[in-house]
Amino acid sequence: MTTRGTQALKNVATAGAVQRSAAGSHLHQVAVAGASGRMGHMLIEAIRASDDCRLAGALDMASSPAIGNDAAAFLGHAAGVPVTSDLATALQHAEVLIDFTRPEGTLAHLKACRERGIKAVIGTTGFNDAQKAQIADAARDIAIVLAPNMSVGVNVTMKLLEMAAKALATGYDIEIIETHHRHKVDAPSGTALKMGEVIAEALGRDLKKVGVYARQGVTGERDPSSIGFSAIRGGDIVGDHTVLFAGTGERIEITHKAASRATYAQGSLRAVRFLDGKDKGLFDMFDVLGLR
Repeated sequence: MTTRGTQALKNVATAGAVQRSAAGSHLHQVAVAGASGRMGHMLIEAIRASDDCRLAGALDMASSPAIGNDAAAFLGHAAGVPVTSDLATALQHAEVLIDFTRPEGTLAHLKACRERGIKAVIGTTGFNDAQKAQIADAARDIAIVLAPNMSVGVNVTMKLLEMAAKALATGYDIEIIETHHRHKVDAPSGTALKMGEVIAEALGRDLKKVGVYARQGVTGERDPSSIGFSAIRGGDIVGDHTVLFAGTGERIEITHKAASRATYAQGSLRAVRFLDGKDKGLFDMFDVLGLR
C-alpha cells in the first residue's frame, strides 16, 4: 500500500473522531424522503438514536398508508413528526434533506431544497447524465452530498479498488459482480457503476467505452481493456459487491457485503455532519471520509 493511500485510509478514522468530538455542538435538523420505506425507516431510527440529529420532517408519496401517522410509529415511539406528502410541510423546519427515493422524485425535492436554501444528502441511484447535470447545477446554490452508496465500508473499498487498479493495470481482466434483493429496480447497481468509474479513472479509461453489461452467444475473445458487469437479483440480499482482477495464475477479489441498511443510514448522518458550515458545492463520500 502506498504512503498516500495509507494516509487516505487513516483519514477515515480521523474524520470520524472529529465528527464525534463536534457532536452536541449543533443539533442537525434533518428531513427524510421516502419516510415509510425500508431505507426511510433505517434513517429515522438512526436519527432518533443520534445525539446530534433531530427528525424535522418526514416525506412520502400521497398513496403511502403511513401518511398522517407519526414518523416513528413503527418503532413504538412518537417523534412528534407526522408523515406528509406535502413537500413544503416536510421541509419547513429542516436544514438538510436525506433522499433515497427515485430520480424523478429526488430532482423535484432538490428543486424545493434549492429554493429554500436547504442542503441535501442524496443516496438515490439510477440518474442519467442529464439528471446528474441538474444536481450539479443545484450545487451552485446549496451544499449537496451525492453518492450511490453511503456505506463507510463501501467507500473505503472504492479507495482500495483505485489502488488495486493502478497496481494491476496490465495483465488482469476486471469483472464487477453485484447481488441485490428482488425489489431493486435498476441494474447494474449504482454502487457497481461507481466502482467501475473509479477503476476506469484509475486506469485512464472511459467507462462508457469499455463497460460491458451483457454477454450472450458467440461473443468472441474478451477485450483486455473492458470492464465487465454482472447483476444478480434474488431474495432479501441487502447488497454484495465483488470486483475480480483475474490474471495469469492468480485471481484477486475485493468484496464488500452489507448485512443491514443501517450502514447506509450511519454513513448518511456522517454526510449530514460534513455539510455543517458548507453553503454550496457538490461533494461525495470520498470528501466526507477524507479519502481524496
